[in-house]
Amino acid sequence: MNKIILNKGKDKAAWQLHPWVFSGAINKVIGNVENGDLVSVYNIDDEFIAYGLYNNTSRVAVRLLEWNPAHEVNEQWWRSRVQKAVRNRAHLLNENNDSVRLIFAEADFIPGFIADKYADFVSVQIHSAGVERVKAIIIDELTKLLPIKGVYERSDLKSREHEGLADANGLLWGETPPEFVDILENGIQYSVNIIDGQKSGFYCDQRENRFLTAQYTKGKRVLDCFCYSGGFTLNALREGAAEVTAVDSSALAIETLKNNIIHNNFDGSKYNAVQSDVNKYLRQLGEQQEKFDVIVLDPPKYAPSRSTLEKASRAYKDLNRRGLMLLNSGGLLATFSCSGAMDIETFKQVIAWAALDAGKEIQFIRQFSQPEDHPVRASFSEGEYLKGLLVRVL
Repeated sequence: MNKIILNKGKDKAAWQLHPWVFSGAINKVIGNVENGDLVSVYNIDDEFIAYGLYNNTSRVAVRLLEWNPAHEVNEQWWRSRVQKAVRNRAHLLNENNDSVRLIFAEADFIPGFIADKYADFVSVQIHSAGVERVKAIIIDELTKLLPIKGVYERSDLKSREHEGLADANGLLWGETPPEFVDILENGIQYSVNIIDGQKSGFYCDQRENRFLTAQYTKGKRVLDCFCYSGGFTLNALREGAAEVTAVDSSALAIETLKNNIIHNNFDGSKYNAVQSDVNKYLRQLGEQQEKFDVIVLDPPKYAPSRSTLEKASRAYKDLNRRGLMLLNSGGLLATFSCSGAMDIETFKQVIAWAALDAGKEIQFIRQFSQPEDHPVRASFSEGEYLKGLLVRVL
């Protein structure tokens, strides 16, 4: 097998089961290794560390898979990983919830591969050249394990450029999903656009947080920013919110939200859908001296890497400052960051700065995180990306 030798002192993370080997850690490549090839990784003293997938175009040169030299990484190895991932999530599927993340990349030892089940369809994204080669095996195993109608690929990701991969969108197996797939989450019906929607079609990582936040909205005036297809809005309406204003810059998102309101037979007079840039709309609300009881801020990823964290922190601070200024005394801000580069303590500090600039005294009363179908490996803290805070204005 092709062999990778690591530089002296650069093997510690690999021994500790971290799944990434960066290009700067490599001392020597032995063999005619091509991108996506399976390799054996050794330290400078020629001691075996792990098997992995090699890619010389990526900063992450090797994605480690298996640390036991006796466990060959073959077709059955991949199938067993898929089986474990699906089995560990089986209890999350029930009469009130038919959608779940089935495979979460490195967390499930299938690096760069994400699979989300939306009712009878599975949407997949592939970020890794090595896994691209075995995707047929993974898809085949998913179709054997699940009673599904189709598997659709949405690999239109910037990260694929770093792997030397072109965008790939299209049907992989079975039936093409309809324009909208109806799913159930926490007993609420959503229409998910797998083919043209954001990411894989829906944000199932906020399932628990939508439900938890809604418990504070009964009889309240709510503002849901970056609402997408209305996850927080729909949960708030079900829990008896007096009024919800939902804001997103996407016309498709707003249209989908409106359809979701109708499908769930919610009172259309209790919500207002606004297509607008969120920051611009928050400024307008401030100028109009509007006030709310609960505000949700669930923006896109502001910090895709550590190098952008300082700039992103300023953006998060300004956004949250505007939100805090619109809250009544005793009001609640549910604020989120999906930037893996920003940890929860940094996020708390940013919100504290935002409160200071807004002239508000605040309390942190709850922390939010990603649900169990988005697990975090103990050896891979980078997999913990979603964090949130419930903030009370005094």
